[in-house]
Amino acid sequence: MVAEATGALPTGLGIGWRSEIAGVVSAIDALGFTEVIAESLAPADPPRGVADLRGRGVPVVPHGVRLSLGGTDALDAGRVTHLAACAAALGAPLVSEHVAFVRAGGRDAGHLLPLPRSREALDVLVANVARTQAELDVPLALEPVAALFDWPDDEYTEGEFLTALLDRTGALLLLDVANVHANAVNRGQDPEAVLESFPLDRIAYVHVAGGAEHDGLHHDTHTAAVPDAVLGLLSALVDRLPAPPAVMLERDGHYPPAAALHAELAAIRSATAPARRGPAVRGSGPAGRGPAARGSGSFTGAPLTDRQTVLVANLVAGGPRPPAVDPGRLDATRRALLRKRAGLAAVEWPLLAASYGDRWASVFARHRDGCEPVGALRDGWDVARSVDDLGPGAARELAERESALRYDGRSTPLPRLRTRVRRRLRI
Repeated sequence: MVAEATGALPTGLGIGWRSEIAGVVSAIDALGFTEVIAESLAPADPPRGVADLRGRGVPVVPHGVRLSLGGTDALDAGRVTHLAACAAALGAPLVSEHVAFVRAGGRDAGHLLPLPRSREALDVLVANVARTQAELDVPLALEPVAALFDWPDDEYTEGEFLTALLDRTGALLLLDVANVHANAVNRGQDPEAVLESFPLDRIAYVHVAGGAEHDGLHHDTHTAAVPDAVLGLLSALVDRLPAPPAVMLERDGHYPPAAALHAELAAIRSATAPARRGPAVRGSGPAGRGPAARGSGSFTGAPLTDRQTVLVANLVAGGPRPPAVDPGRLDATRRALLRKRAGLAAVEWPLLAASYGDRWASVFARHRDGCEPVGALRDGWDVARSVDDLGPGAARELAERESALRYDGRSTPLPRLRTRVRRRLRI
């Protein structure tokens, strides 16, 4: 059954729905709204916890992470249709996606990567956003991402780029305050000055989350409590608006006890109710550089599709470094992608990961660095076959997989003949 769209934007305090904390989310009093990762959702059969929240009248926002709106590779029509179907099935007030790209040159980085803030990148974004909006019956909100590196020849400041994007598409802004904080720390900027340069009058709702420090950089991991600096920036944002926006807590992994999550929500609620409030601000921050001439180097002057292809190949397939991009930041990004893949593989291979404890991420990186992402199941399987110190539990886990599935190291594992026969007999 397709739910009726609510028509109004989210309000109040929300939290991202994840199966690991579904019980906590369902028990939150006066939950304003929730958000579900669109790629994890089957529109015809949403998780029971999501359906129950929708049945109680809690708005549910599908949040896409794989459209690759900033990519020059052709937009995947199936992903656009899926996002629209999620919105229709949930009666969503809007959907959201990212100002980023994921795929290039036929490779998938498995991660949201930043765009150069250039005319060419803006044109690609605008075209892909328009293609997506044409299939949606609800508004689209776009989220700027946290970046560990910047392209060498940006033509706009971030605020200018976002303002131009929203003006040309009519899209709304999903403002992640934690991303603003992370980018400001990594770029040596004043986060409040960055906020003031954003089109704050176009905010649909706001994200907050915690992060971690790696390689001397702040990473937006969603695996820690929201820090005081992000809560302070949230208060500074609310001071600039005529009314508090809808705010949502993101948490992905290392889930704390329910009491800790409730305490985080209480801190966010407090941060959104400061004593003073000013008018909405649109592009009134410190003057930034406007559009400038394109770089003239062999890489900075190359077409965007070539630049994205080289970047993804370097990050996930051992390709050469893109010229003029900070090599230290690229290495930090590659290590972050490997940590993310290791975490996903640990879910598929819990005994394998547990056998290495705190060393799991480094063991994973040693065997998968330079190897393209092939999914958590295959990533873990390749590691299990490669290591020479497999513990008893991990060995049993591998043996069980090998007995049930046939995996040639190159393609998707398939059920072995006897497994298929047993399945047919049960049916």
